[in-house]
Amino acid sequence: MKQDVIVKGAAHTSIIHDSAIKHVTGQADYTDDLMMPEGTLHGYLGLSTVAHGRILSMDLDAVRKAPGVHLVLTAEDIPGVNDISPNGLHDDPVFATPEVQFLGQPIFAVIAETRDLARRACKLARVEYEELPFSLDAIAARDAGLGYVTKPLKLARGDMAEMGTAPRRLEGRLTVGGQEHFYLESQIAFAIPGEDDEVIVNTSTQHPSEVQHMVAHVLDVPSNAVVVNVRRMGGGFGGKESQMNIFCVTAALAAKKLKRAVKIRPDRDDDFQITGKRHDFVIDYRCGYDETGKIHAVDADFYARCGFSADLSGPVTDRALFHADNAYYYPAVELRSHPMKTNTVSNTAFRGFGGPQGVIMAERIVEDIAYALGRDPLEIRKANLYQNGQLTPYHQEVEDQILPRIFEELEASSDYHARRRAVLDWNARGGTIRKGIALTPVKFGISFTATWYNQAGALIHIYSDGSIHLNHGGTEMGQGLNTKVAQVVAEALSVSIDRIKITKTTTEKVPNTSATAASSGSDLNGMAALDACEQLLARLKAFAAEAKQVDPEFVTIGETVRIGDEEIPFQDFINTAYIARVQLSAAGFYKTPKIHWNRDTGCGRPFYYYAYGAACAEVSVDTLTGEYVVERADVLHDVGRSLNPALDKGQVEGAFIQGMGWLTSEELWWDQKGRLRTHAPSTYKIPLASDRPKVFNVALADWSVNRENTIKRSKAVGEPPFMLPISVFQALNMAVASFNGYRENPRIDAPATPERVLMAIERLR
Repeated sequence: MKQDVIVKGAAHTSIIHDSAIKHVTGQADYTDDLMMPEGTLHGYLGLSTVAHGRILSMDLDAVRKAPGVHLVLTAEDIPGVNDISPNGLHDDPVFATPEVQFLGQPIFAVIAETRDLARRACKLARVEYEELPFSLDAIAARDAGLGYVTKPLKLARGDMAEMGTAPRRLEGRLTVGGQEHFYLESQIAFAIPGEDDEVIVNTSTQHPSEVQHMVAHVLDVPSNAVVVNVRRMGGGFGGKESQMNIFCVTAALAAKKLKRAVKIRPDRDDDFQITGKRHDFVIDYRCGYDETGKIHAVDADFYARCGFSADLSGPVTDRALFHADNAYYYPAVELRSHPMKTNTVSNTAFRGFGGPQGVIMAERIVEDIAYALGRDPLEIRKANLYQNGQLTPYHQEVEDQILPRIFEELEASSDYHARRRAVLDWNARGGTIRKGIALTPVKFGISFTATWYNQAGALIHIYSDGSIHLNHGGTEMGQGLNTKVAQVVAEALSVSIDRIKITKTTTEKVPNTSATAASSGSDLNGMAALDACEQLLARLKAFAAEAKQVDPEFVTIGETVRIGDEEIPFQDFINTAYIARVQLSAAGFYKTPKIHWNRDTGCGRPFYYYAYGAACAEVSVDTLTGEYVVERADVLHDVGRSLNPALDKGQVEGAFIQGMGWLTSEELWWDQKGRLRTHAPSTYKIPLASDRPKVFNVALADWSVNRENTIKRSKAVGEPPFMLPISVFQALNMAVASFNGYRENPRIDAPATPERVLMAIERLR
């Protein structure tokens, strides 16, 4: 695009999210808003009532006779495979039989005239179990010998003799809680039967192709018989990457059997029980270091509550190890994952995908060292930052380190040093309210560690009237992916974004899509769309040059097409090209270069590049109750050359608040029978608007440009900022540490609920 051509909605400009007005006015159509065909039925899942047991008998007669019931489905009704595992391990049945492995596991489904009738009918089932022993957390499972749900990983580099020769050593245990996704739109599937073996599934999913394959396997039909559509999601955060499978296959199975449309949407409390969460971890760590605070060696074991099946626990626990260094160089390191099988719902992807659990261990080690040496933790952080050329625990070279500049700018803009002195002075006076402040970094690797997912497709049509139809394999869940890709297309073709219609994601147009996850949505789909644009531009320029007998370099495509000295409106030029039989459609494709990973050796380059950021947070703690407020948070985050600064800033803000919830108020709790008790807004506390920092300053590092050839030199933004509120967590530790003269790290476990904060205060008093 020539510099003197101004394109409305071009990349690197802050334009409104394409559905923003629809979102706030309630006009946006979600799956539940689709017009239902006459005769649509509604489904609901019947759930187990024990944490582990063998089904001795299941009497569903009363269920079948209940008002409005048309069909009851069990494992015997599945024509294909009774499995929806996303990893090929065949360990995740649609309907459990003969053994149930967590309380709330689906064992049958009811299809009725209304959702209410279906749900009520489910309660009439009489199921007799032989109850079996169960374990609900990772350490109990380890001690009971339940074993792993998938193969563990070991990362090692350097000489671990450094641990024994280091001048100082420390060790500890950090318990990190899980997190419920709490997407505003619950799981939902709406299946419409077609002729022969065909079925259309409208759903709220981050992974349409996986739904397509799962439905095909369960129905025993080829993938080409299944169409999956996603216009938009009301939030996903990883919870709709694999967890929607049960709802989609059940709706599709019922629709084909009854030859009527079927919709399934669970209530929030059942959604909580049926679907997986962020993995909670117990991390045992050891560190050798010296009097300057430099780390010599780190050794750690990561025990994860994975649930009854593997789901995505393998790559999640892998990524926890990948990020156990965060921003710091460990001269010698050995890290081991332990993906423990437990009698709970199988945990799954969640924003950060295990990375946050690794990062928080690195920050705990830094804090331990700082308290032991009586130093500002920021000094220890700076002393251990990666330098370009150093290797990570997985042997990838760090080449793009920019944290020193981010630190320098954030220290100045947040006035960190003066405020830390003020906090120390405040706490020295005693009193009920204690304060804390912390500045923490993040270094986050971008790419799917499953290398084959690092690919994407796009389809662009230019119609004869000059309007443009854009479709790609990514899914829109509120993050603005569609808007960003449309901006890429607008700039590439030098046309107004108003010409571009963004259409629903569908397996009919772009096949074999990767999940919209790993923060790679814009990276992959933007590049695929750009490839399609370049194909179209080449055809159009060649046509214009031949038609007017000019060199192609004298042809410029845009709102006004210039061919030599002649100017033609875009729509007129396109119509002329159509009449001349120029192909006005292109399928684009992209695969991420350079990446490779050998899990068996623990070596490779699993990440194309790193995204960086830092945050400074200050808190005030009421030491009589353990309650606290976040007084101020300052964030400086690296998104490369932003595709849309307004959307990216919104992603950083949202990630910070969601991460703050994970570390402070959001607590999952199972009772002794294995029932999840925090299963609704009344018992599970996500952050409110009133919980946001009183002063919240968020800035993008607008000087950053991705050194790798990403889309427009931008960087991913979905997941990396999620770890920035670790600064809030560490600030809470500092406030509590004031009761012991900062002589030891209080080592509060996450989430740092007011109860945990108060108990830590009492322990140090």
